[in-house]
Amino acid sequence: MDATAGIVDALAEVRARTLGIVEHFDDAALCAQHSRLMSPLVWDLAHVGNYEDLWLLRALGKPGVAPDVDDLYNAFAHARSTRAGLALLAPQAARRYIGEVRHRVLDTLGAGHAVAGAPAPLVAGGFVYGMAVQHEHQHDETMLAAIQLMEGPTFDPALPGTAAPGGRAGVAPSLGRTPALPDEVVVPGGPFTMGATDAAWAYDNERPAYAVEVPTFAIDTTAVTNAAYCAFVASGAYGEHRLWDEAGRAWLAESGASAPAGWARSGPEADPADAAGGWTCRTFGRTQPLDPDAPVQHVCAYEADAYARWAGRRLPTEVEWEKAASWDASSSAKLRYPWGNRFEAGRANLGQLRASPSPASEHLAGASPCGALQMLGDVWEWTASPFRPYPGFRSFPYREYSEVFFGDVYRVLRGGSWATHPAAMRTTFRNWDFPVRRHIFAGFRTARDL
Repeated sequence: MDATAGIVDALAEVRARTLGIVEHFDDAALCAQHSRLMSPLVWDLAHVGNYEDLWLLRALGKPGVAPDVDDLYNAFAHARSTRAGLALLAPQAARRYIGEVRHRVLDTLGAGHAVAGAPAPLVAGGFVYGMAVQHEHQHDETMLAAIQLMEGPTFDPALPGTAAPGGRAGVAPSLGRTPALPDEVVVPGGPFTMGATDAAWAYDNERPAYAVEVPTFAIDTTAVTNAAYCAFVASGAYGEHRLWDEAGRAWLAESGASAPAGWARSGPEADPADAAGGWTCRTFGRTQPLDPDAPVQHVCAYEADAYARWAGRRLPTEVEWEKAASWDASSSAKLRYPWGNRFEAGRANLGQLRASPSPASEHLAGASPCGALQMLGDVWEWTASPFRPYPGFRSFPYREYSEVFFGDVYRVLRGGSWATHPAAMRTTFRNWDFPVRRHIFAGFRTARDL
C-alpha cells in the first residue's frame, strides 16, 4: 500500500463499507446501547474518523480536525458499557466529522504533502495508511457483532443478491464441496518461521518473525461443524463437568449455557434424520435453520476446550495453527495466505460475501499446503494459546494496540471470519479476546499429537 492510488482506493473501499453498515439504521438505533458488551454504533462511526484524525493528519504533522473529541473516542478512557451516556456526536455530526477528516487526508495525499516531514517509520511502505485501513475494517466487523446482538430483525441475509449490511450484493462464495475429505491432515514436524515476514504494515504483535521447532501433529481438515457440535450437545456434555476445566466450570455455572449463543430448539433432538439435532440459530434478529455443514460459531473458548476433550483431542496452539495455515514444506516457504502470497477472491469466505459461515469444505481452492481447508474466513478459530509477545517484540506505533493486552487473560484467535475484510487478514494476523466471549463470530478446529 505504498502507492498513492492504492491508498486512496483502500480508504474509499473501507469508508463505503462503514457507511453501508450504518445506513441500515435510524438515529435511535445508531445511538442505542444494544448490549453492554458493545459500543453504540455511532461511537464506532466517529471513532474511525478520530483514529484517522490522530494518525493520518496529526501524527504526520498536519493540523487536526477536532482534537476536542479525542477523549470521547479514546477506547481506553471509557468502557463500552458506558459510552451511550457520553456526549457523543450525533449520527449526522459524526458523518460530517469523518467526512471532513477524510477530505483533508485526501487533500494531503493528492498534493503530495502526506509524508513531508512525517516520521519515516510511520510512512515507510505506507505503514500508517495500511494501519488505518485495517483499523476501520476491524471496527466494521465489531459493528456487525453489535448488530447481531440487536433485538428484532435487522436485515435479511436470505434474500437473493444481498449480503450483510455493507456487504457486496450479488457476490456468492465459490462452491466445490466434496464428502470425500479426511477428518484430519498431518503437519510434519520441523523448523517453522513464526510471524510476519513479508508485510511492512503487519501489526506489531505479528513481528518480529522468529524460528521455532514444531513437532509433528494432526489438525482437523475443517473447522468443527454444527452437526458435529450437535452431537456434543446431545451427549449431555454441558453437564459433564469432567470435560470442562476449572475456569470452564465457573463459566458454565455463571452463564447457564447449554448450547452455542443464539441456538434454540426447533424439533425433537432424537430424530436421527435431523443432522442439525433439532436446533435453529438466530442470525441478525431472525430465526434460521441450522446448517449442519457450516462451522459452529458463537462459542467461547471454554466450549471449544470441552468439545476437544470430548472428542479425545485438544485445541491447536497458535504456532501449530499458523504452520498448518501457511507453511509449504515442499519449498520451506511461508505463505501470506494458505494458497499463496496474493489474495484471490473466491478462495475464502471473507469480506461479507454472505452473512454467515459457508459450509465446511466449500472452498477447496483455498486449501493450505498441508490440506487444511478454510483456515481464513468463515469463523475465527480459538487456539490454546494466551496472547503474548514474540521474542524481540517492540511496540509500534503505540502500546495500546497490543502491548497492554499481553498476558494470560486473553486467548488468541486466528483466521478471520465471514465478516473480516481481506485487507485485515493474513495467516500471521493475531486476534485476541476473553475466553468467555461468545458474541464474536468464533468457532474452532481441534488437533492432536502424533
